[in-house]
Amino acid sequence: MINSDFTASIEEASSVIGKTWPLYGFVTSNPLSGYEDKTFGHAIRKASKYLDASVLPSSSMFAQAWTSGEINNHILKKMLEEAGLHQQSEFYLKEMERLKDSKPVNENRKLDRIIAKWLCAFMDEGMGEWEMPGRENGFFSCWRKLGIYDQEIGISSENEIPETADQALSAYLMGYSYQECVSIFTEHLAAMPGWAGYIKYRMSECSPWQRKYPITLKDYLAVRLCIANKIACGIYTERTTDQKQNDMFSLKMLWLKAWEKSWQMSLRKAIGNNLKQMKIESQTKTKPLAQFVFCIDTRSELIRRHIEAKREYETFGYAGFFGIAADYEDPGTGLLRKSCPPILSSAYTISEKPLPGRASEMSAYHQKIGVKAFMDFLGQRMKNMLPSAFGYVEGTGLFYGMALLWRGLRNSTRLVNKPGHENSCITHLNANNNKSTEKQLQIREKAAIVKSAFALLGWKDFAPLVVVAGHGSHSVNNPFASSLDCGACAASPGRHNARMLATLANHPEVRTLLRTEFNIDIPEQTFFLGAEHNTVTDELELFDIEAPASHHLMIRLLKSDLKEVQQQAIAERLKEKNGMNLAHKKSTNWAETRPEWGLAGNAGFIIAPRNVTRELNLKGRCFLHSYDWETDHDGLSLEMIMQGPMVVTQWINSHYYFSTVDNEKFGGGSKITHNVTGRFGVMRGNGGDLKYGLPLQSVNSSDRTIHHQPLRLSVIIQAPIERIEQILLKNAQLKQLIINEWIYLLVINPQDDNQIHLYQSDESWLLIDCEEPATLHRLSMV
Repeated sequence: MINSDFTASIEEASSVIGKTWPLYGFVTSNPLSGYEDKTFGHAIRKASKYLDASVLPSSSMFAQAWTSGEINNHILKKMLEEAGLHQQSEFYLKEMERLKDSKPVNENRKLDRIIAKWLCAFMDEGMGEWEMPGRENGFFSCWRKLGIYDQEIGISSENEIPETADQALSAYLMGYSYQECVSIFTEHLAAMPGWAGYIKYRMSECSPWQRKYPITLKDYLAVRLCIANKIACGIYTERTTDQKQNDMFSLKMLWLKAWEKSWQMSLRKAIGNNLKQMKIESQTKTKPLAQFVFCIDTRSELIRRHIEAKREYETFGYAGFFGIAADYEDPGTGLLRKSCPPILSSAYTISEKPLPGRASEMSAYHQKIGVKAFMDFLGQRMKNMLPSAFGYVEGTGLFYGMALLWRGLRNSTRLVNKPGHENSCITHLNANNNKSTEKQLQIREKAAIVKSAFALLGWKDFAPLVVVAGHGSHSVNNPFASSLDCGACAASPGRHNARMLATLANHPEVRTLLRTEFNIDIPEQTFFLGAEHNTVTDELELFDIEAPASHHLMIRLLKSDLKEVQQQAIAERLKEKNGMNLAHKKSTNWAETRPEWGLAGNAGFIIAPRNVTRELNLKGRCFLHSYDWETDHDGLSLEMIMQGPMVVTQWINSHYYFSTVDNEKFGGGSKITHNVTGRFGVMRGNGGDLKYGLPLQSVNSSDRTIHHQPLRLSVIIQAPIERIEQILLKNAQLKQLIINEWIYLLVINPQDDNQIHLYQSDESWLLIDCEEPATLHRLSMV
């Protein structure tokens, strides 16, 4: 290869892998995001070729959906006939089972094992007691110095290895064309997509660990090819696809589309019936006693429905960072953690200061955090220090054994990320760029955040009490705990942003500016308070320490109602009358593999006023974002929702899809054999690739039975078609996601009697008939 830089070829090859996010900030994303400029079919064929992965549901998954009625026979039969397949549906299920392929044997296991060993040591983030020397010089340089001590490789002198990564790649790829180098790099990155994905993450996020101990994909590939050359392992394998694989692929794609169309049909029918009924009900709408703003998260759908059924309460859906692009500063440790979508830069920092008379409580919290951190540090040191390791283990073995027995018999009460000081302090918002120093400018920025939130929601009238509820998941002994927190807050709990928005909306000067400049008049008697929805127990904790006396009685009534709502929601979710006890056991049991289901089941994203879906039991399968097209005169609010939340929900949907269709390759495998490495990831056992997807227990109800239905995201928007066409015309990337079938776009056109249209790959619109049988149903109010 003439060009010895290799940067372009490596970048092109890296499209085959997504980012691997660390356990402490486990963001769900599309593992094939580099191929989103290609059609879904083309992308998964590429992934199947290089990753040796299953990219479509298995025959057993289709059989499960077929047996349960999730695939409509009429739809499937019609699609089969259009494809020239005239046998009964069951025949093709048997064909898929008969023709299924076994996965190829990995011929480079030794190479993978050796490179993983070196990556574990180099990328460690403080878990190991002994630090690998020379890491500050970068991965390739560090390995070149130390590789001579690895007898598995057989290097007798560092002079046998080229001095730089570029020189190494040039030496081993001499004579290969640019495109052949892309294929070679693609194969080696795809061999260990978890580790390669974490390198990609560190490079793009430029974390403190990356700044201190740099590693690049070029370094990784150079080390890998050096080792491959030394152990006489081939660097390139020609891959082909036979006719049987093509036939199987086409058949499975057809079944997947039939499954997705069946889901869309039932949802369209339910929404269509709801819209007709709501025309009558909207004429008798009463003013709500209280309003709630929840995250669009699918887990909010259940509790919103039960809250609305309880009393004259109104709920809204909004991305769970609540429009505040910020980091959160932990008052106990001073550490910053991102609390907004990864696609946004943090413009602000949310900090906390004690309320008057509450300083002692905050001090006690700080002390508790400090003591726990020290004890954790001391315990880790004692276990890892060579002189004390054996004595420490023997001396404390009885204690740990008794502790394990106690925690097994009586569930642990130590909860992760649980609120503990929020009712002792007040939130503050500070600009990260240090430019907003004038008081008036700060107020203007704060008012803009509140104004933007109200505009996106289409909010017109305010109840006396408004609850802004973030969400968090509280469980113990769960390396993947952050995957259950708020995706819109970069896998952090959303309560900090919720409290911040409530504080801003209560600010007298903010309200004055909203009224005088933006024509938003918040009644004087309206009070906003932050809250957190615990998605394991469905408890809604209100942070009401600053509530005025005029609202105390109202809040007491609300808390009483929420207690009943919690019991009803848990009973429905866990299908047990006494679900409260079971939910608490799941959150505190250190051996629980499924504390909750997270976003499993997600299949739809509805952007519309709540009356479009109110009283529908969507079974926790839809993201719900409030939006009123009539208040969004220029379409900017809808454009922001499509640019932000719609893209994020597609990430989530793709992550769950691929973690389900091939959990070993795209997911995390079983939690039972997980081994935390470097504090940032897990491996199966003591080596191999870094797991970068959801564990098996997050998507399957058993080893062989899926809980999550792997369907691509169906987005349903109530807005004029012309408005959506203008947005897509301005945003090529959004249009690409839809045309390439990563997302289905359906539009409820209010200017055409709310008829539903499906956007086609040729940019035309197909009118949908909603008069087909549906499986969703409308609930009566209780």
